[in-house]
Amino acid sequence: MKTASLKEIKTELENLPPAILLDLCLKLTKFKKENKELLTYLLFEAHDEKSYVQSVKEILDELFLTVNKTQLYFAKKTIRKIVRIANRYIKYSNSKTTEPDILLHICEKINELNLNLQKNTALQNIYFSQIKKIRKAIDLMHEEEQYDYLKMLENLD
Repeated sequence: MKTASLKEIKTELENLPPAILLDLCLKLTKFKKENKELLTYLLFEAHDEKSYVQSVKEILDELFLTVNKTQLYFAKKTIRKIVRIANRYIKYSNSKTTEPDILLHICEKINELNLNLQKNTALQNIYFSQIKKIRKAIDLMHEEEQYDYLKMLENLD
């Protein structure tokens, strides 16, 4: 089966009646959890970005409680999982402030864990890659918004 292009799909969707369109959306949500999460974001949370970011931070806080601080190997695995989940939630949003907000929160939580990052280069690389992503996201923002985020980033260092 050849996959149709985005333009072809868009023109086909424009020609469908609303009932069939609704049925197609529901079928899409049944196949992948990500599709359901994206649709949930678009329908219920896209209008209030601040509460969305806050709910994502709460989810990440719960995950940070499960980090095994005694063994760095398991801490690394859990932190990678948290970053992967955070990236999925960031991907749903079109707001430029969502990414630095969530990534700054992750870096703050990593610092709160009091893990010795120098002992484990993989953990150190995860942390510094998040810092790089934050810097890149801040560079894409408007100058007035950049100042606040740069201050928060300086506090991490």
